[in-house]
Amino acid sequence: MSQTNVQFSVASHIMASLGAHYGTPVRSNDLAGSVNADPSFVRRVVSKLAKAGLVSTIRGKSGSCTLSRPPSEITLLDIYKASGAPKAFAVHGYAVTEGCHVSRNIKGCLALVLDRAQASFEQSLAEQTLADIVTGVENKS
Repeated sequence: MSQTNVQFSVASHIMASLGAHYGTPVRSNDLAGSVNADPSFVRRVVSKLAKAGLVSTIRGKSGSCTLSRPPSEITLLDIYKASGAPKAFAVHGYAVTEGCHVSRNIKGCLALVLDRAQASFEQSLAEQTLADIVTGVENKS
């Protein structure tokens, strides 16, 4: 079974919800309802987004959060980096089998390819704003 990291997609979902309500404070329980996730998990993600300066929070029983700047000024790369999601691609960490030339050389060869793929992925995210996502979500309604 493959493992997939969802930190970026959950952070994007939260940011899209805040973007759809830009200028209006949104409670973490409402965000949790939108994501359909545990409120404490959503608060941890919001905390990462706030630490990155993407979200402003108001603490307390009736606490809420808002975007720190307009959706058009937040890129998906900003969200990706703030989410703490791991790189999309990684070379395995198994030990090298010295008697095998493939085993001795594959990591270096793959690292070059995967680094380029990661850079391309991040460039694509940098070209898309949260406003693009909010518009897409609104148009699908």
